[in-house]
Amino acid sequence: MTTTTTIRPSVYVARLLTDNVQRELEAREDVTVDVGQEAPPSRSELLARVAGKDAAIVTLTERIDEEFFQAAGPGLTVVANVAVGFDNIDRQAAEHHGVIVTNTPGVLDGATADHTFALILAVTRRIVEGDRFLHSDQPWIWGPRMLVGLDVSAGAVLGIVGLGRIGRAVAARAAAFGMRVIAADSTLSVGQVVDGVEVVSLEDLLASSDVVTLHVPLLPSTRHLINRRTLAQMRPGSYLINCARGGVVDEEALIEAIDSGHLRGAGIDTFDGEPRVNPELLARPAIVCTPHTASAGEATRDRMGRLAVDNVLAVLNGRPALTPVPAV
Repeated sequence: MTTTTTIRPSVYVARLLTDNVQRELEAREDVTVDVGQEAPPSRSELLARVAGKDAAIVTLTERIDEEFFQAAGPGLTVVANVAVGFDNIDRQAAEHHGVIVTNTPGVLDGATADHTFALILAVTRRIVEGDRFLHSDQPWIWGPRMLVGLDVSAGAVLGIVGLGRIGRAVAARAAAFGMRVIAADSTLSVGQVVDGVEVVSLEDLLASSDVVTLHVPLLPSTRHLINRRTLAQMRPGSYLINCARGGVVDEEALIEAIDSGHLRGAGIDTFDGEPRVNPELLARPAIVCTPHTASAGEATRDRMGRLAVDNVLAVLNGRPALTPVPAV
C-alpha cells in the first residue's frame, strides 16, 4: 500500500511578528514556516531564505524588487507587507512574476491617529521641551511666560493632508478637542464635506491651519510634497506633523523653516532614509521625533500581523487576497 505525502506550502517570515501572531502561525499544520529574527535580515540572508518559498511576509525594512523575485523562484505566489505603505515593493516586478502583493490597511487607523494627536499635543504644549528641561536639573521657578504653547482647544485649525481612513480618525479626535478641521485630498473635490470636514485646496489649507498633519502615501506625486515652497505657504508660527512617510517632507527645508522661526515646531514619526535620522532634526528642541512607532499599539500590531498571515493563507488556498495592493 502506497501513502501519499502532502507537501505543505512554505512561508518565509522575514522578521519576528508579535508573540501572539507568531505562536498562532507556528502552530498551524497546513504550512511550514521559516522565521527570521527581530532585527531586519541582511540582503544576502533575505535572498537566501526566500529561495523556494511559496509566500513571504515582510516589513518596510525589506527591499522587494526584481532581484528578490528572481531569488525566490517561480513558486512564490504572494508577498504580504506588514504595513499600510508599500513603497518598499517594486509592484511592476511583482506583476511581471505573477506575485500578489498585500498590505495591512484598516487595522492601524486608530493607533496612528492616537499617535498623531499625541505628537500634536507634545509639540504644541511643549511637553518634551519641559521634560528635557526638568531632567537637566536646572534651577527653575514658575512664571507666566514659561514654555507657553498653543491652546489647541481654543478653536485652533487643524489641516489634514490626505483624508483617508487615518485622516478621518485624526479629524474625529481633533473635533473632540474643539479644533476646527479642514482637509486637502487630491481624490476629493474642493467644497466637498466628508464626515463634517470641509475639503479645501492644499494652498488654502496651508495658509489657514495652525497645525498641518500629513496622511498621504509616498508616491512620485507626493515625494517632498512639503518643500520650501509649500512650507512658505504655511501660516507663520504654525506646526507640522508627519506620521505618513519620511519622503513626503523635504527635511532640509523643514529645518530651515524651524530655524527661521516661520514654523514654531514639528512632530515627526517617519524619516527619509530610515533608520538614519538627520541629526539636525534631533538637535532642535522644537522638533519632537519618534522612531516610526505610530502603529505600535499592542492590539494594533497583533491585527497587522494577523491580516498579513490571513492574506498569505487566502492566496495559498486559492482564494482572493483580503487586502491586495493595486497593480501599477
